[in-house]
Amino acid sequence: MLDLILHAFVTMNGFATHPVMLVVLALLGAFAGAKAVEKIPFTRRIIERREAQE
Repeated sequence: MLDLILHAFVTMNGFATHPVMLVVLALLGAFAGAKAVEKIPFTRRIIERREAQE
């Protein structure tokens, strides 16, 4: 089991050091962060208050 986990980390490390994959990972992280902010009620209320003030 540990061997499988370590292999996954080594593989991801290989992907993460490639410049194109860094851009892809950044875009995926930004997308996931935006979706998470929409789902969390506290942050959704902050966004709604800002939109109401405009």
